Amino acid sequence: MISEWLNGRLGGLRTGLWRHPDFVKLWAGETISVFGSLIGRTALHFTAILVLDARPFEVAALLALGIVPELIFAPFVGVWVDRLRRRPIMIAADLGRATLLASIPLAYAFDALTMEQLYVVAFLTGILSICFEVAYQSYLPSLIKREELLEGNSKLKASDSAAEVGAFGAAGWLVQLFTGPVAILIDAVSFLFSAFYIRRITKTESPPAPEEERTGMLREAKEGIQTILGNAFLRTTIVSECLNHFAFGMFGAAFGLYVIRVLDFQPGVLGMIYAVGGISSLVGALFAARAASRLGIGPAMVSGLAVIGASMLLVPLAPGGVVLAAAFLVAQQLGDGGFVVYSINEVSLRQTITPGRLLGRVNAGFELCAHGVLLVGILAGGALGETLGLRGTLAVGAGAMLVAALWLAASPVRTIRVPSASPEIAPPAIPDAEPVV
Repeated sequence: MISEWLNGRLGGLRTGLWRHPDFVKLWAGETISVFGSLIGRTALHFTAILVLDARPFEVAALLALGIVPELIFAPFVGVWVDRLRRRPIMIAADLGRATLLASIPLAYAFDALTMEQLYVVAFLTGILSICFEVAYQSYLPSLIKREELLEGNSKLKASDSAAEVGAFGAAGWLVQLFTGPVAILIDAVSFLFSAFYIRRITKTESPPAPEEERTGMLREAKEGIQTILGNAFLRTTIVSECLNHFAFGMFGAAFGLYVIRVLDFQPGVLGMIYAVGGISSLVGALFAARAASRLGIGPAMVSGLAVIGASMLLVPLAPGGVVLAAAFLVAQQLGDGGFVVYSINEVSLRQTITPGRLLGRVNAGFELCAHGVLLVGILAGGALGETLGLRGTLAVGAGAMLVAALWLAASPVRTIRVPSASPEIAPPAIPDAEPVV
């Protein structure tokens, strides 16, 4: 098994959280799951376009249906995660997603696959994904020390990025050689591996709040919202999350159609180009803590968003001709590392300044707001793609990302620094760190 191999082979080279057996198990399951999910996400998109000949708005609707559950269920999931132990929620979500995704290649094998089935699978996996994400972000601070969060998030993101390098490169060729539905089966299997490793974690979670302390679902959900609004840093970063998710939504709705139908790239070549983004993300993950140490957490977040926003502008500017267009797309993928620097520092900041008993609701609040705006961005991207055109839509999406960077640059977040201790594990030095509830 991967976790035993690491524990047995790294020996004296192991440092920090690599010496933490339960963290390594979480890391192993997450890395395999991310590898499969990146293949599955790419394959689902290509399945709609290449197998079912989806139109721009149908592609946007497919993306949107994976997000709608977050708008409906996120506040209640946050309360649920704070009421229950988080590890069983993660395991159940993994098993459910594996079952749902496996239905796509099964239907394809019997020539029964439709856009309606893709819509249903996207919606139901969206419900399970919000359960997993909120539980996962809330579980990590209970597994490791809070001063280790920046290191932990960096290691998890680095392995995610390494998986991205192989997954995107493999996804395009798997779709081209074996079709999208077959590639989606790999995603289903990866969730089984994730559930297996998470199940093997031995550390006992702290018991949730006793039932007599519960004040009602709506009142407890409101407490999470009040926590976000009462803290200047949480309040600022949730707006930043909304802006960058709007940008990604609009950009993503047009990107696949643009590179296939306008730039005329084949899935296999696109997969290799996407792999460059994985390498860039890996570099960003490895240097996120160092960037926080040298620049400060706030300036690192601002710089990360500025880099990804500027790189996104290269896509609508891509000229005709395969070689030049590919060069522009590769250059854009190099900007992915900037967003990883932003993301690692943002999540670590949130986990550090939020009390453990409120983490589920605060994380759910972030998911609700950010992905609600992501849905708006996707739908706007689908509509603009059919009116303004794909190039214009991509340009608007890139501009929205730069606005997110400007928002952070003008906010109190830009003043956040880290102490001079080890950049790999040092927590941020933040005044007024406790949220006002």
